[in-house]
Amino acid sequence: MRKIFGAIRQLISFTVLQARCCAFAVALLGGIGVSRVLPHLPVARYDLVLVYGVLLTLVARRLGWESGRDTMVIAVCHVIGLLFELVKVHMGSWSYPEDAVTKIAGVPLYGGFMYAAVAGYVCRAWDLFQLRFTGYRATATTVVATAVYLNFFTHHWLPDARWLLAAAMLAVTARASVGFTVGVRRYRMPLALSFVLIGFFLWVAENAATYAGAWSYPHQLGGWQPVALGKFGAWALLISVTFVLTERVKSADRRMVSEERPDNTAATAATAVDSDLRCPSKSS
Repeated sequence: MRKIFGAIRQLISFTVLQARCCAFAVALLGGIGVSRVLPHLPVARYDLVLVYGVLLTLVARRLGWESGRDTMVIAVCHVIGLLFELVKVHMGSWSYPEDAVTKIAGVPLYGGFMYAAVAGYVCRAWDLFQLRFTGYRATATTVVATAVYLNFFTHHWLPDARWLLAAAMLAVTARASVGFTVGVRRYRMPLALSFVLIGFFLWVAENAATYAGAWSYPHQLGGWQPVALGKFGAWALLISVTFVLTERVKSADRRMVSEERPDNTAATAATAVDSDLRCPSKSS
């Protein structure tokens, strides 16, 4: 019974941490949902959501949900997301059917907040779960993640290399694992598996977002229908782009701390590695 209660406590702790990581994304999605049921206003709904997203970002920064460096990562992901949206909407992959003042080439500016929310989740999880990696090949993973991002554009004109890139991502992360803390215990799981799990929950979130009217796929214009299951795989690949950006910034932060505290660096690093090596190997 003690083991059962211990497992339940760990599950509750894990759920609470995940909820804290998702706070911005849930608040953003909730605001979009509320905007759909508001009475008619002189301000377009997409414009209203943009203002809400900006205010939500300021609140999150004020509450200390993210550091200044995290905000930089989130802002970069916002811009990358808008570029992604401009191409995809132009190609008819999905659309924003409502009118708005803050709309460029069919894309409302709030669209970038979807990607910013994903980046915010990764940054929060990095700190709250105390993520540490072993066997991670930074350069190779960055190259493949860049190719993944570009393929989402080029597959409209060139052969889709999605499956080849998925195989390449599995190859470069084959020996990589992520260690994370829940309560007083450390766990470990393959990095590729974490991409798949995050991709699945992003697909679930995408279903909720399209139901709330955040955007619409062609098959949803006549009424809401579930998002195609294939988008799950797309998210599992695309999350690697956010991960690579975040890893670069977090690694730079660690180097800066090491340079400021050279006397303690070796001991701290050795303790962290030893802790990871001694932690139980589990997947979630």
